[in-house]
Amino acid sequence: MCPPGKELPALGASSSPEEADAGDLLNEAETSQRVSNSPGSAWIGMGKPACSESPGQLENPSFFLRALFLLLFCGHVSSQCKILRCNSEYVAATLNLRGSNRNAAYCNALRSYSHCTRKTARTCRGDLAYHSAVHGIEDLMIQNNCSKEGPTSPPRPRPPAPNHQGFESLDICNYEKSFLYKHGQPPSYQHCAAFGDPHIRTFHDDFHTCRVEGSWPLLDNDYLFVQATSSPVAKGSNATVTSKLTIIFKNMKECIDQKVYQAEIDNLPAAFEDGSVNGGERPGGSSLVIRERSPGQHVEIQAEYIGTTIAVRQAGRQLSFSIRAAEEVARAFTEEQDLQLCVGGCPRSQRISRSECCRGRVATETARALCKELLPVEDVYFQSCVFDVVTSGDANFTMAAHGALEDARVFLPNAEKLHIFQAGAGCPHISSSFLLLLLTSGLWAVLLHF
Repeated sequence: MCPPGKELPALGASSSPEEADAGDLLNEAETSQRVSNSPGSAWIGMGKPACSESPGQLENPSFFLRALFLLLFCGHVSSQCKILRCNSEYVAATLNLRGSNRNAAYCNALRSYSHCTRKTARTCRGDLAYHSAVHGIEDLMIQNNCSKEGPTSPPRPRPPAPNHQGFESLDICNYEKSFLYKHGQPPSYQHCAAFGDPHIRTFHDDFHTCRVEGSWPLLDNDYLFVQATSSPVAKGSNATVTSKLTIIFKNMKECIDQKVYQAEIDNLPAAFEDGSVNGGERPGGSSLVIRERSPGQHVEIQAEYIGTTIAVRQAGRQLSFSIRAAEEVARAFTEEQDLQLCVGGCPRSQRISRSECCRGRVATETARALCKELLPVEDVYFQSCVFDVVTSGDANFTMAAHGALEDARVFLPNAEKLHIFQAGAGCPHISSSFLLLLLTSGLWAVLLHF
């Protein structure tokens, strides 16, 4: 019978947090599997009865079940007794014994087991599981002709101490992984673009066409500063295009040195201003890289440390800018940094209507036909294309709108937001069927009048 006053924990349970170290306690499934694979290991701290059993009896399932029953009801371990740790180390040492030196290795494990029990003898003096282990070790050493003196198994390596800084210290320059570690879910992203006249698609999916001649900030936050310089698309025109882009990746101590990228019309470099193509010599320098997608036409900059990707393109006589930024990064600015076209769009005084394109250098129908080839959906990208071609007379502007749409297709986290439709935003287009409808309505009005 079990000693009075003892609680009856489940097999492998521990009344001490220290006893419950990961990897130290065994569940029933592990125990039964290990028992069948180790010489003489049908007994694991099961007590004196093992000495009267033959090796064949030790492998008998009924013997193991009786021993298991004993541990289940009498295997209580005091808060100081470390016998479960000794048991688990013994099982780990005998789990995968192979080869000709299997018996010698098994004897080493038994000697280690014996040393472990001696170390905990003082605190386990009144513990039944401890005494079962001591007697069982003696029996197994006799059965396997093991000497009491000799080499022991090397100590099992302890698991590394937990890193309290966690993922942050290991992958602080990988924004997505770090965010997932902190919040348990991937980050949200936002998209902004400036192309053509320029037309601005903000982080909030507003769409403006702007005159904004001169230099204006597209972004100005704790991590990025992006400035676009615009000039008139044609002499005497109110419409402007982006002729220069300056992008500053602000210094981030753990990851990158400050890097500056500048592009101008007919000069789209595949390197930062200092000639480098990454974030510098810091450990996280590779988390900022620049790649040339199409020589002189398309450059992509990946800033992994802030979860941001930027595309810079040239089409015709204008530059375009697209960005996919982590929402947390896009919002990292103060009240003083309120003028950002990607955040608030164009100031009201700088907005122009795309219907003004009807007074341009190319006929509206011709522009629509050109834009339709690359932009079959008549959304704001199509309307902007028509505006740019009519105003500038340059058919290459169809490529600007198409490139912006392709960037949006890649960068937008929600494909349903790809197309934006604004009523009355494009040039008026009167089809022949609509003219016929007007004519018919006019005739009916005349007939009714008479």
